[in-house]
Amino acid sequence: MKLLENKNVIITGGSRGIGKGIAEVFAQHGANVAFTYNSSKEAAETLAKDLEKLGIKAKAYQSDASDFDQAQQLASDVIKDFGSVDVLINNAGITKDNLLMRMSEEDFNKVIEVNLNSVFNLTKAVLRPMLKQRHGSIINMSSVVGIKGNAGQANYSASKAGIIGFSKSVALELGSRNIRSNVIAPGFIETEMTAKLDEATVDSWRQAIPLKRGGTPTDIANACVFLASDMSTYITGQTLSVDGGMLT
Repeated sequence: MKLLENKNVIITGGSRGIGKGIAEVFAQHGANVAFTYNSSKEAAETLAKDLEKLGIKAKAYQSDASDFDQAQQLASDVIKDFGSVDVLINNAGITKDNLLMRMSEEDFNKVIEVNLNSVFNLTKAVLRPMLKQRHGSIINMSSVVGIKGNAGQANYSASKAGIIGFSKSVALELGSRNIRSNVIAPGFIETEMTAKLDEATVDSWRQAIPLKRGGTPTDIANACVFLASDMSTYITGQTLSVDGGMLT
């Protein structure tokens, strides 16, 4: 059963890691996928071609979600190419970890700009089209550290906590127009980035998780499918932790 048949979705940061996993699973469920990438054009174009083999429409856009004007342009381009936007997944994000004592103002501001401002920019960009069609699902990617904090990640935790407050406010503002706004808070997800880390360190993280494993991009994607589909039409303003029990 395809839960997202003919829905048009925008995914920021969709060419690798969690974003790529979401794009693949959404395409399998029948969604047409517009996704952004920052610099890896070749990987993005390859992914778009692979997704189209599943019988859906897919297109990669080079766009910086942290730039307000680029976000407006992206929404406009996607509507021109796809006709509408039913689902927005704000997934783009970076880390610049350091203890607060050593963290530069630049590193703090950059993480807020990319992780939090981008959510405002894209949400604002799809707002009018969604209000006009009187439906939409906005899914914002936070993190377990946005809920519990983490030493060495004051900037990242602040950006991810901000996403939760923003999403709840959007849910309250737009609920009467049938536009839903929810948050997914991933725990330790194993991607290309974590594959480069020391295996012993990674295994010690796994052992601290009740389910005794790291999550996969597919675990996050499946949660996104639920929140994007008509299975969750009475759910808004919520934060779903997909973390193997880390916050339990």
